[in-house]
Amino acid sequence: MVRSRLLRVPAQYWMLITMWIRSSMAYPLSFVLMLFGSMVLTLMDFLAIVLMFSHISSFGGFSLSEMALLYATASMTLGIADLFTGSIERVGERIRTGAFDAYLIRPVPSFLQAAADGFALRRIGRPVQAAIVLVFALGRLHVDWTVARGIMLVVSMIAGAVIFGAIFVLGAAFQFVSTDSAELSNSFTYGGQAMTQYPLAIFGQQIVRAVTFVVPIAFVNYYPVLYVLGKPAPLGLPSWIGLLSPLVAVLMVVLASLAWRGGLRRYRSTGS
Repeated sequence: MVRSRLLRVPAQYWMLITMWIRSSMAYPLSFVLMLFGSMVLTLMDFLAIVLMFSHISSFGGFSLSEMALLYATASMTLGIADLFTGSIERVGERIRTGAFDAYLIRPVPSFLQAAADGFALRRIGRPVQAAIVLVFALGRLHVDWTVARGIMLVVSMIAGAVIFGAIFVLGAAFQFVSTDSAELSNSFTYGGQAMTQYPLAIFGQQIVRAVTFVVPIAFVNYYPVLYVLGKPAPLGLPSWIGLLSPLVAVLMVVLASLAWRGGLRRYRSTGS
């Protein structure tokens, strides 16, 4: 019974997002322009890094190609999470207007409906431009590639996307308590991506401790990239700490699931 329900979840989610994809593709030129605009806007951050390296040779112990890898993985993980779960941050608006009630009477889990509602395919622009920068970085890096490092890079990007997705869900769950707090979640998701595209060591040890042990966005890409590049971890942590990224992702999913369920139990329709 449980297994059959779990198997239905991907199909139900795909059914919901397909509806929104068809809607966006009804105006293909508009979609292409918005996609291009999204790619250009997000690429500006990397161009700023390139311009910075026209005056310096390293930043926080990272070369341009290493910074490109850091940027690409940070942008890729947030882009994937934003594409598939970013819409859930609008759940506070649904609660205020009472529209969330409709989620509870449909034969589809409310979480899937909230995550898929308003699915914007144009958000794929961020991971696409991140993939371009990733190719640039991999072509210039001087790394002794091994099977373990290659697998770690791929797995860490999946785990990083899951961590960011869990943070999106945690922020949405908090809106059951404070219905106008979407920006709080954004400070950890979009703000976290802006932070993790740079070497975290430049922010000081207190910040590094916070993003390691409190809100673990350092496991999104920073520690895995350190492992891939063979660089030592800060705070005296072991160099293999990046391997814990998948475990951190699992723990964040469990925490986000509990928070979402807690929010649903507290929900009392409009005004709750």
